[in-house]
Amino acid sequence: MADPELVAQTRPSARDEGRVPRPRKSRAARRLRPSGFDDLGLKRALSDRLLPLLVAAMSFLAALAFAGAIATATLAEHWQEGAAAELTIQVPTPGEPATAGGDTRLQAVLAILHADRGILSATPMSADDLSGLLKPWLGPAGSTLALPLPAVISVQLAGGNAVPPDLQAKLVAVAPDTDMESADVWAARLSALARSLQACAGVALIVVIAVAVAVVAVATRAGLSARRESIEIVHGLGATDAYIAGRFARRATRLAAAGGAVGAIAALPVLLWLAYLAAPFTQSASAAGEAPPLFALPVALWVALPVLPIATAAIGFVTAEGTVRAWLRRLP
Repeated sequence: MADPELVAQTRPSARDEGRVPRPRKSRAARRLRPSGFDDLGLKRALSDRLLPLLVAAMSFLAALAFAGAIATATLAEHWQEGAAAELTIQVPTPGEPATAGGDTRLQAVLAILHADRGILSATPMSADDLSGLLKPWLGPAGSTLALPLPAVISVQLAGGNAVPPDLQAKLVAVAPDTDMESADVWAARLSALARSLQACAGVALIVVIAVAVAVVAVATRAGLSARRESIEIVHGLGATDAYIAGRFARRATRLAAAGGAVGAIAALPVLLWLAYLAAPFTQSASAAGEAPPLFALPVALWVALPVLPIATAAIGFVTAEGTVRAWLRRLP
């Protein structure tokens, strides 16, 4: 007679009634198919040498293109601010008396400039400075000209201030024929040049991304062709498209992420050196005499470099997934 306690233990409870028992893998089955088993042979289909190397090269070029766009914007903004804040005033016959008062024409013009709150400084250039400016065009004879030269005044506007609208009229009132030249034309040209360089950097970045997508797609298709028989067998046994595409996508993601990390690490010392060389051109006047810091990279680049492997991994995943699914749909 059966033991009642044993029967009660083997009898399914009300909670377990209606459930389908899940088969458990035996130890022998787990030994035959260990965790991470490469059933599709992707390690041979997608090489871990060529694809990461090509993606690393694309990542390196992408980092340089992005850095070029940021550097162009920074330098253009710095140069435009400097050009917009400078004026050049020419005073003919500076030693003659002004139309009002007993000062000379040069002294009267300087008095007006110093009294304006929107002007930071007004410094007349010396005769040696003028000779140095004329020497590239006139040669050594530029310092021995018999013609009278006008006085040239370098004016620095206060930060954020525009040229006073009535400044030209005030200067002409005390010293007729006084000419005032601003750098608005050069600022506009610098702005156009900066926009052109930024557009070129953006196009280069788009081209690099397109080439990276093409590289991953070609490598994936080559892997599919190399493992076509194995994939057809597994697919015929019931493997879904999502399963096969997911295996390829995971492999391509790991390889692309590794290549992106290598490219970012390789680009870092190059960007640091370029930033070190460009630092004197972006420093303010107060810090012009200071040595530029060695790690003077813009914050955007410090953020972009760690994001680069993530971006390449995303490109690898999406491209491999789409390529494999499109290939599987054409299978008979």
